[in-house]
Amino acid sequence: MTLSRRQAIGSALATPVAVKAAAASPPALPDKSSFAPTPVAYLDSASIHPMILGARRAMDAYAAGRTLDPAAPPPVDRAATIARFARLVNADPGEVTWVQSTTMGEQAVLRALGFPGAGGRIVTDTLHFYAAFPMYQELASQGVDVTWVRARDGRILLEDMARAITPGTGLVSLSLVSTYNGFQHDLKAVCALAHAVGALVYADIIHAAGAVPVDLHDSGVDFTACATYKWLMGDFGLGFLYARRGILDDLRLADFGYYGFAAPGAAPGIGLSPPQTHVYPMDPPGPAPTSYVHRTGALGHFGTGTYAQAVIPAIDHGLDYIAAIGVPAIQAHAQQMIGALREGLTAKGYRLITPADARTPLLTALLPDARARLAATLTRAQVRLSLHDHHFRIAPSVFTDMRDVERLLGALPRA
Repeated sequence: MTLSRRQAIGSALATPVAVKAAAASPPALPDKSSFAPTPVAYLDSASIHPMILGARRAMDAYAAGRTLDPAAPPPVDRAATIARFARLVNADPGEVTWVQSTTMGEQAVLRALGFPGAGGRIVTDTLHFYAAFPMYQELASQGVDVTWVRARDGRILLEDMARAITPGTGLVSLSLVSTYNGFQHDLKAVCALAHAVGALVYADIIHAAGAVPVDLHDSGVDFTACATYKWLMGDFGLGFLYARRGILDDLRLADFGYYGFAAPGAAPGIGLSPPQTHVYPMDPPGPAPTSYVHRTGALGHFGTGTYAQAVIPAIDHGLDYIAAIGVPAIQAHAQQMIGALREGLTAKGYRLITPADARTPLLTALLPDARARLAATLTRAQVRLSLHDHHFRIAPSVFTDMRDVERLLGALPRA
């Protein structure tokens, strides 16, 4: 191997150390230096967050190991990455496991609760993830009583949730922060309403974790899930599923897979210790093909097959970066950008549908035929945001500065 090749791999190995060192002196915001240079004013982090350069190097180091490069560093400790995420959202590591996507996590929760099964009642709302709407419509068609709480003035009112969450409700399902307009539920209050009638609560936290402070234990929420390609600055194909400690004791096991079972006497955790076989030559005898125990916690209940391990180094790096800066600082910077955007859009006559008191990094404006009217203009101005049929959504992040904001406002026509 050439010296330059060894130096490149060595640089990838050094990246996590550099991030930990940065914790004593976090990057000043806006931080463009941690991301690849781009001519684009990128205001679409709520769709896909750009990956940090250090995360790319960490993934390169993983790829080196997969090619049996002798200079490759050891793989990232997966248990340590789970623990980092747990600290971010105030959970115990045993309450968290891997999931391929937010929707996969939500569906795993539904299966564990027995839906659609023999019916039951679910309360959800119209600021939940819009791609989950068909899922609940399908459950309704299969006999589940699904109640929809409708948004009023861009928010879900707590009194409307209280009227909907009646005795007999099995699950309340919501997005902590709405992907549509950035509305944020009072999750602790919703959980109190649900638990008072014996219902459990699932929260999609993909637009909350890493963007706004999240305290799962304090909220009392029973289940959450999120992918990592948004505010956690990871990539597609991997995320986290949380199940409150003790909540799984009374739930049936609905997912069966490699990571959920272990040999009798195996140590807890995510290390491999497959069931003891009794069918191969020289196996110990047994009455069944295998002997096994269920792993504990979220892993034991929801651990299935293999997952996207190349993404773990990127997630690990993103979590370190977020911890170094601190979520309150990330949130405060986004609110500076959001404040300027609110003022500029209002001056141009746009109707904002994001509640004025929202503290999330999403701002949504209504505009008929938004995609058709704005796509070419924004492309020419080298501005990227989320365009839809009749609204557009702006999502600044840690690298956004006032020049990005001014470029967008300068490119937008009057409404």
